[in-house]
Amino acid sequence: MKNRTNIRWLTQLALLVAILLVLNYTPLGYLQVGPLSASLLTVPVAIGAMTMGPTAGAILGGVFGATSFIQAVEGKSAMGAALFQVSPFGTFVVCFVARVLVGLCAGLIFKALCKALPKKEKLCCFLGGLAAPALNTAFFMGFLVLIFYNCEYVQNLAGTLGATNAFMFIVLLVGVQAIFEWVICCLVAGAVSLPVRKYLKLN
Repeated sequence: MKNRTNIRWLTQLALLVAILLVLNYTPLGYLQVGPLSASLLTVPVAIGAMTMGPTAGAILGGVFGATSFIQAVEGKSAMGAALFQVSPFGTFVVCFVARVLVGLCAGLIFKALCKALPKKEKLCCFLGGLAAPALNTAFFMGFLVLIFYNCEYVQNLAGTLGATNAFMFIVLLVGVQAIFEWVICCLVAGAVSLPVRKYLKLN
C-alpha cells in the first residue's frame, strides 16, 4: 500500500511538473505586462501544494523558480536579464528561492486552513488557490526590494513609475498584474483541487 501511494504521489508530481514546463514554453505561462511577466505558473504549484502537501508545493515551486531563473540567464525576461547583470546570486534568490518558499508556505497555509475550517473544504481550496499567487507577489517583490532596490536599474524603473519609496514602487509595479494573477489562480486552482482531493480520498 505504501509503495502504491508513493508511486501515485510521484506520478501526480511528474504530471504537474510537465504542466509547469508546458506553461513555461507556451504563451499561456507568461503574459508580458510592462517590465514584468504575469506568471500563471502559480496555478499548478497551488494545486500540488493543496492536493499533495507542502513538500510537493516546494518542489513545484522550485521547478517554477528554475524556469524563471533560466529565463533571466537567457535574457528572455527584460527585468531578469538586467538583475542578472547586477547580481547573479541575488537573481537566483529572487527567482528560485522565493518560488520554493511560495510552494512550501502555500501548502502549510492550506493545511492550517483545513484544520481551522474542517467543514469548509471548498472555501479552503479557493483560499489556498489565492494564497499561492499572493505569496508569489510578496516573496518575489520582497526579495527584489531587499536585494536590488538601490541598484541603478530598479531606481530608474522607480523614477519612471513615479515611486518615491519601496512600498509605492511595489504597488505601482505589480498592482494590476498581481490582481490578475490572484483571481486566475484562485479560481482555477480552487476549482481543480477540490474534486482532485475528493477523488484521492475515495481512492
